[in-house]
Amino acid sequence: MAEDDTGLRTLKEALRQPCKFRDMTLAMEPMPNYSSTPDGPNETPIAFWASWDLPDRPRRIALLLDDCQEEYRAYAGGILPNMVSLVDAFRAARTRSDGVCIAWSAWSRRFDDGISNAMDRWYGPRGLRPEKPENAAYVFTGGPGLEPLAEIAPTGDEIADGWFYHGRHLDMFWTFDADGASYLDQMLKAHDIDTIVIVGLWTDECVLSTAYAGNSRGYDVVVVGDAVATATANQEAALTIANSTVAKVLSTEDVVQYMQNDFVTGKPGAVKGTQFPDGRKES
Repeated sequence: MAEDDTGLRTLKEALRQPCKFRDMTLAMEPMPNYSSTPDGPNETPIAFWASWDLPDRPRRIALLLDDCQEEYRAYAGGILPNMVSLVDAFRAARTRSDGVCIAWSAWSRRFDDGISNAMDRWYGPRGLRPEKPENAAYVFTGGPGLEPLAEIAPTGDEIADGWFYHGRHLDMFWTFDADGASYLDQMLKAHDIDTIVIVGLWTDECVLSTAYAGNSRGYDVVVVGDAVATATANQEAALTIANSTVAKVLSTEDVVQYMQNDFVTGKPGAVKGTQFPDGRKES
């Protein structure tokens, strides 16, 4: 077992110690998102939500289009107009700021990709029968199914700059470069991004996984509730979980208005570091 060399202090003792990476002013503020069970043990917390709002501070922000690809067009129709509005708003903001990025992924698991992992075992063997595909873990239509939805596709320049890539696991960060680093994380770090806005498919799988992964890597996370969709009955449950654990769930209108009227470009490194995997600020 890995040992914690800081010792096991009480909270009172810990507050008297210097803490290299913690913002103590923030740490000592009351929790505005705290709720308790009446007569419950230790005032058990039962409700949490993001304590911040997008206009709270200057930001460096990226729109992540999660698996918005032609194979999923049948499920994306209802959210396409909203995704178009968001892409347009972020592209417009990008012309005015060096703190705005847009990234596209495409789910690329195929029968012949040579991968066999926990996802195959979880979904079960039916998807391994290409003559009768029944498993959503795989792309059945080959190359054409991996193409981004035409209405929100990246431009040639965006593709050339590396902003479109193929993923083979649920969260968008789980694609690695030759050195073993997260491809998306490295791209975002290069632009000192500190906030990610997620849209696309599926809400209860790739979107939720990316939200958790982004939060773990130190990003403020927004999920656009009317610009994500899924093929299951879990849409509302997934949004409820995201909004009460790692993300702020907002509408397309909220995000577009923010990008058009309230977005202020943050200073690189002001709130999120790049040296550590969890995004803590360098001292």
